[in-house]
Amino acid sequence: MVPRMANHDTGLTQQLARLTDQISTVIVGKRTQIEDCIACLLAGGHLLIEDVPGVGKTTLAHALSVSLGLDFRRVQFTADMMPSDLVGVSVYERSKEAFVFHAGPVFAQVLLADEINRAGPKTQSALLEAMEEQQVTVENQTRALPKPFFVIATQNPTDQLGTYPLPESQLDRFLMCLTLGYPDRASERALLAGTDRRAVIDRLQPVMTALELQAAQQAVLAVHAGEALLDYLQALIAATRSGQWFVEGLSPRAGISVLRAAKAHALMDRRDHVAPDDIQAVLVQTAAHRLQAVPGAGRGAAEQVLAMVKAVAVS
Repeated sequence: MVPRMANHDTGLTQQLARLTDQISTVIVGKRTQIEDCIACLLAGGHLLIEDVPGVGKTTLAHALSVSLGLDFRRVQFTADMMPSDLVGVSVYERSKEAFVFHAGPVFAQVLLADEINRAGPKTQSALLEAMEEQQVTVENQTRALPKPFFVIATQNPTDQLGTYPLPESQLDRFLMCLTLGYPDRASERALLAGTDRRAVIDRLQPVMTALELQAAQQAVLAVHAGEALLDYLQALIAATRSGQWFVEGLSPRAGISVLRAAKAHALMDRRDHVAPDDIQAVLVQTAAHRLQAVPGAGRGAAEQVLAMVKAVAVS
């Protein structure tokens, strides 16, 4: 029998289940992706969603922020967007005879960077400090961002016109990369016959507060990872660096990201320890966007990760 969490933690897991249920009323037929999104947030990471337009990427971000009672801002990235459009700028106000800083949309708890790969590299890189350090430096002054701070970025397939590929350094800042995909037939019929998704979001009520979310993030850190589990994770990381599967392997930061996501997955499954199944459940989402399959593999990074998992034995 798999040990479960203590009674005092069951309230948290029930709350997370209600959160998943509520968002599932908006994004129909995508419960697994919704759970991954919540796990990414619980792990304190940022989320990249790559898919074609119109499958619900923006709606998912909005529903999540409303359900958590968080301040939400959406920024549409375009080719002419400047870093100051994101972080803010100081403007001289005659009445005060001084420059006054006007904060940009990055000063939100949930920032939706919509179609991030349509902006130039300079604007993309303006997010790096915010995502890694939870702060931005504007005009030689460092300003803290609100807590919690969560970036959900969407990008269109890189073969579409007007897109810039994200640099590896920025991809590495995203804990997870997901694809929503088209809905199945039953889910699409429910969307066609149902209420407009924006009206559904307007009726949502917060399931958690910002303080409860931060407490849940601390609970993730307390989830236990045993020595055997760490041996298994290190074996997977070593396999990515062997040259057999990928051009370059996972970095230490990527390995930490995989473990944090696995801890969040275990917490949502009402367990106080990480199992190999948790690692396997999050590995593609946390690793594939950081990896490039070796030439001649005949498959993408995600498929290569799955093949590698089958080849690495659980100790």
